[in-house]
Amino acid sequence: MAKPTPPAPETTSRFSFPSAYTILFALIVIIAGLTWVIPAGQYERVASEALGKDVPVAGTYAPTAANPQGFFDVILAPIAGFYDPGSYSANAIDVALFVLMIGGFIGVVTATGAIDAGIKRAMARLEGREKWMIPILMALFAIGGTTYGMAEETLAFYVILTPVMIAAGYDALTAVAVILLGAGVGVLGSTVNAFSTVIASDAAGVPFTDGLTLRLVLLALTFAAAVTYVMRYAARVKADPSRSLVFDRKAENEAHFRGTAEAGPAEFTTLHKIVLLLFGATFAVMIWGVSLGGWWMAEMSGLFLFAGIGIGIVGRLGEKGVVDAFVGGARDLLGVALIIGLARGIVVVMDAGHITDTILHWAEGTVAGLNEVVFINVMYWIQVVLSFFVPSTSGLAVLSMPILAPVGDFAGVSRSLVVTAFQSAEGVVNLVTPTSAVVMGGLAIGRVPYERWLRFVWPVLLVLTIIVMAALSLGVLLQGTPT
Repeated sequence: MAKPTPPAPETTSRFSFPSAYTILFALIVIIAGLTWVIPAGQYERVASEALGKDVPVAGTYAPTAANPQGFFDVILAPIAGFYDPGSYSANAIDVALFVLMIGGFIGVVTATGAIDAGIKRAMARLEGREKWMIPILMALFAIGGTTYGMAEETLAFYVILTPVMIAAGYDALTAVAVILLGAGVGVLGSTVNAFSTVIASDAAGVPFTDGLTLRLVLLALTFAAAVTYVMRYAARVKADPSRSLVFDRKAENEAHFRGTAEAGPAEFTTLHKIVLLLFGATFAVMIWGVSLGGWWMAEMSGLFLFAGIGIGIVGRLGEKGVVDAFVGGARDLLGVALIIGLARGIVVVMDAGHITDTILHWAEGTVAGLNEVVFINVMYWIQVVLSFFVPSTSGLAVLSMPILAPVGDFAGVSRSLVVTAFQSAEGVVNLVTPTSAVVMGGLAIGRVPYERWLRFVWPVLLVLTIIVMAALSLGVLLQGTPT
């Protein structure tokens, strides 16, 4: 039977929200213009043994000679975001390369079919106990979100899960919620996510393992809230289908997804189990290397390159299959790597124009009288606003952390907690932002209108926000004074 075809694109208005690339390049132009207006200035800096780099000293800001940025500086800014053209010292090139390596690694694992087969086997074993598919599947997606920022990769699962949920007596919205909220709370509570926690921590100048305990607590609490919410909704729909938010589309959706629903689950072989074991072991080795082995971007890049090749061999992809899968996976994340350099270019322009410290000085004055708990919650809402304009997690991390993380030094809040505020805000916003291809693409495949999704998700977004703000406040109360 033929597979269901994606729905025809709906008519849209003439206005199209610009991409992250356009937004970031526009910000480079705007920041360059501001270097002609904002007074130049600098803080005195001292070496921090804890951070391994110089940090600004609060209260030492003083005006300095202006260096306004012109047309040629704007053109070079994205290049300088990767490396300094004058000294050839690295800026974001190591992070960008790491992104390509992990993209290749994910491409190889996906090509083995282990992830797809594992999810289908889990569903098949729950026949008659369908409600437990929801927490199990959401846990799998949350693991993907917290470890490697699973986002675009989820689009492949809507066609698989939506007919299964419909056949189990639920609706298409349940399937969409399992995937979007599952992976979303994983990203919100990122632990070793290279595209959120690792990049943001690198930009903030702290190891990504700092604050890991709080992030694990945050992940557990938000995951429990999301699962409870989805399970309650699914139970109401199964008991009374008319309570579905997409009830008017019930017959249409059942007809559309019937062919896939009748398809049998893929075989989950011993080879698939071995691949998934190696997949998890790779991230365990990465955590060990960073926390105990003195590793950073180069070593982690080498790990994912080696693990990708190894899993490809074990998965019997063959030489051509491994190369094609690895290159294809890296190609899928090339845009992320480019965004990293583009976003870092904004900081390059600010630094060259000597206005970075001026902005820090203004921020220092703004938060000088704030209680630490108030400060971290204000920081969370600042990141919420920024996330709507820059939906790229990695791009916003590189853009905002070098500016906002040092402000935490002045406020007496650890930089790792500022990173946690960033990733939490980005995770919440990326569950609903219409600028995200993951949100809009997933809803289109699942045949759930955007306004119905907003109606469904707003209560749990409120709960997630309360949990995040409470966790951040608790983190401030439990932290020590930053060095």
